[in-house]
Amino acid sequence: MKKRVIITVCASLAVVLILAFLQSLVVPKYADNREGLLVGEYYAEAGGHDVIFVGDCEVYESFVPAVLWEKYGISSYIRGSSQQLVWQSYYLLEETFEYESPSVVVFNVLALKYGEPQREAYNRMTLDGMRWSSSKIGAIRASMTEEESLVDYVFPLLRFHSRITELSVDDFAYLFDRPKVSHSGYLMQKGIDPMDGDATEEGRELLDYTLPETSMEYLEKMRALCAENGAELVLIKAPTNSWRYWWYDEWDAQVVKYAEEKGLAYYNFIDETEEIGIDYTTDTYDKGVHLNVYGAEKMTEYFGRILEEKHGLADVSHTEAQAAEWRTRVDEYYKERNR
Repeated sequence: MKKRVIITVCASLAVVLILAFLQSLVVPKYADNREGLLVGEYYAEAGGHDVIFVGDCEVYESFVPAVLWEKYGISSYIRGSSQQLVWQSYYLLEETFEYESPSVVVFNVLALKYGEPQREAYNRMTLDGMRWSSSKIGAIRASMTEEESLVDYVFPLLRFHSRITELSVDDFAYLFDRPKVSHSGYLMQKGIDPMDGDATEEGRELLDYTLPETSMEYLEKMRALCAENGAELVLIKAPTNSWRYWWYDEWDAQVVKYAEEKGLAYYNFIDETEEIGIDYTTDTYDKGVHLNVYGAEKMTEYFGRILEEKHGLADVSHTEAQAAEWRTRVDEYYKERNR
């Protein structure tokens, strides 16, 4: 009887291990889509940051934590991801407060235009990288499209089992260890592709310019969450503005009103590109839609002065261990930048 129990337990364990191996094998590795690795990279550097950024591509391609540290001694991390929806930002921030207590949280407002779940592919690039917690479950439930289910996130083998016939070398190479792609959440883009005429075209006319109720509710939840955790919420709009991601004046007016009512700082950098020093013939990698590293460095220096002068982040005290860690991060940043 005892022998039979041992055999059953061993057989069950073997099945679990095989399924776990297959699951690790078939889930996407994002070897050709670096954005899918950003969220998961946070945990290796979690803790001790003065500033946390949350939001979409406009944060992880516009701000450089290494430059914030080098120029101002401000420790920061970007918890960004592709098309990060406002409720995803909220739950990522909720999780972040379990790891650390930043003084300032910066949220990019472009995502407020979305009031409903969008696409599974973008959901996955944000949610799969989160560690399991009540925050991740909340984020999944808020983000799922009608075709998705919670069980597919709990057991991704059910969702991606068909990839077993499409495996590549990368699936085996990155089976247990993924390449590091960011610098404290910043995704470096060194290409230069000047703005063209299409990037200056305005977005199409809308029937209704009211920002969705759901997105504004989560913005308010984010504000309350920051207040509960002793952090100041700062709202921004990154300087890029093209037909692809057009930011309407009517949307801006609603954010301005909300910020005034709640006593929040809001910085719209769209009309400050000249003061920032951004040159769209050299500082963008995709015809004016996003900043490259040269534009992001200018944006970071400009915003760093604001954080220093207006948000109490001048002369922040850090331990020698933190300073040593940041010297390493800065060195790694410039090693890639100058390569």
